[in-house]
Amino acid sequence: MDKKNPRFKISTILFYLIAITYACLTIGPFVWSIIISLKPASELGNINVNFSKLNFDSYTYIWNKFPFLRWTINSVIVTLIITTGNLLLNSMAGYAMARIEFPGRNALFLFCLGMMMIPGQVILVPQFMVISKLGWVNTYQGLTVPFLTGVFGIFLMRQFFLSIPKSLEEAALIDGMGRFGIFFKIILPLAKPALSTQFILTIVGTWGSFLMPSILTSTEAMFTLPVGLNSFKSQYFSFDNQVMAGAMILTLPAVIIFIIFQKNFIKGIATTGLKD
Repeated sequence: MDKKNPRFKISTILFYLIAITYACLTIGPFVWSIIISLKPASELGNINVNFSKLNFDSYTYIWNKFPFLRWTINSVIVTLIITTGNLLLNSMAGYAMARIEFPGRNALFLFCLGMMMIPGQVILVPQFMVISKLGWVNTYQGLTVPFLTGVFGIFLMRQFFLSIPKSLEEAALIDGMGRFGIFFKIILPLAKPALSTQFILTIVGTWGSFLMPSILTSTEAMFTLPVGLNSFKSQYFSFDNQVMAGAMILTLPAVIIFIIFQKNFIKGIATTGLKD
């Protein structure tokens, strides 16, 4: 379409107006939450913002009064272990389904697709029973080992690997490189967009996970940040600024990670699923 066409200009202006409006509706509540977390208790009832009175007292108060450091460490440990496991194991499983011929490969892939359709709440009780029988309640093993891999991650990596030309692997095989060498030295470096997508989805999902950690932990020392924040809000009298400060401690790391990796995330989403 000709850019000099008035219809093109009107449609472009309309597009940007809609995009800006949607961005304001999305970002507005987040910015307001940050402002509330910085307000002193005496200013909570005032809808106007007195920027001269904004401070970090709510952050220092909850950080010193409650074991937020311990909850943060727990969240970091659990998130790092689960994310590392998913990146490695899902990639290996996805590569096997995309490139290695073995009996029942297609049936196994269909089984993975079927597992994606089952709500997590359905397997919640059996999962807890197994973890409890193993004696992993209130342990890092219980919070990490059952979640080291996921069917969506396997599907994501399998679809991306299908888009990589087989000629690269065939040339490496002719040169005498083994399957593991091909995977780690050729395939994985090419899969950075898909790995970045999986990295963001896994780390954000694990960092903010509440349901399973709340079931698998009953001692304050093993709480992750979402569970600890819920306990802090429920068991202690707190002002809205303190609750929002806790929410920001939970939210900001995920936002920062997404901002850093957003280009690779978008590229990974755009290039995944190109082949059946």
